[in-house]
Amino acid sequence: MKTDDLINMLASGVTPIDRYVLAKRLGVAMLIGSLSAIVLVMIILGARPDLALAAVTPIFWAKIAFPLTLMVAALSLVMRLARPGRTLGPGTWLIVAGVSALWAGSLYALLTATPDMRITLVLGKTWRVCAMNITLLSIPGLLAAFWAMRGLAPTRLTLTGACAGLLAGATATLAYCLHCPEMDVPFWGTWYWLGMVIPTAIGALLGRHWLRW
Repeated sequence: MKTDDLINMLASGVTPIDRYVLAKRLGVAMLIGSLSAIVLVMIILGARPDLALAAVTPIFWAKIAFPLTLMVAALSLVMRLARPGRTLGPGTWLIVAGVSALWAGSLYALLTATPDMRITLVLGKTWRVCAMNITLLSIPGLLAAFWAMRGLAPTRLTLTGACAGLLAGATATLAYCLHCPEMDVPFWGTWYWLGMVIPTAIGALLGRHWLRW
């Protein structure tokens, strides 16, 4: 067989690769995760009655900024982990910066509060249900993120699963802010963070099995 014939035979029937497949799959996953979390909050938990008033205060947007920062960072990591051989990029440092800023604010609030108020700042009124609510709200987003990653080519499966879990947890926390009445930084630094750590750990455990290809 001539070389030209061999090349033509190998090249025949090749379909072009969609260069936007990563953005499309993760976009669908993000849409499913965010809409599902918002709908569940509105139907099951309900929006906080003073949401309109709270939304014009700086502290409310500071509350939103924490899960939003981690969501952006996790999305950046997931997009890079979906392709073999890519470095993690700035997403890791963004997570460190976001968590460090929140914990620094929490420490300042606790140090400047009177001793009898410190436990109240940490526990608030809803500490018993906060982390579990966020975890439950993250389930649709976690499943959608795993669906998206299974159609791609991750190689670090545990790390990819963890980042997918963090993405789902941060998205769920954003939606949960529509319901949660807590406005103290130490509460967010404890229970919001725990609510995101749980789906992150679940994603890490499932990633090594569910993301194999």
